[in-house]
Amino acid sequence: MKLSHTFLFVHDQDAALKFYRDVIGLEVRTDESIEDYRWLTVGPAAQPDVEIGLSHIGPPVPPTDHEALHALLAKGSLHGVIFVVNDVDAKFEQVRAAGAEVLQEPVDQFYGVRDCAFRDPSGNMIRFSSPRSAQP
Repeated sequence: MKLSHTFLFVHDQDAALKFYRDVIGLEVRTDESIEDYRWLTVGPAAQPDVEIGLSHIGPPVPPTDHEALHALLAKGSLHGVIFVVNDVDAKFEQVRAAGAEVLQEPVDQFYGVRDCAFRDPSGNMIRFSSPRSAQP
């Protein structure tokens, strides 16, 4: 068994695409519209079989749940993603220089990694991590 897709809710798919492609450095996997639904996925170059869906809140989520999801997303209460990188400090500086909201500067964690955290334009937490033994 292998992971193929995971999804993040976003307020604005165009802003999310710009962030994940132009700031984070992910590749666009799919960007297709099906009636009023846009199937937009990105992924890391080193993992061509993994796709992260950047999903606007709407179908297939029931309309009765839209307001609650928008509120949770706005507060940053939904899960984000963690990317493993070779140099957390360099990635931190690159993403910060692009204007992303910093949640945590690089720090050595007790569980053996050095990591940092940002918010994407929709409020999702994005973390970059590497084993402390891999740091330059």
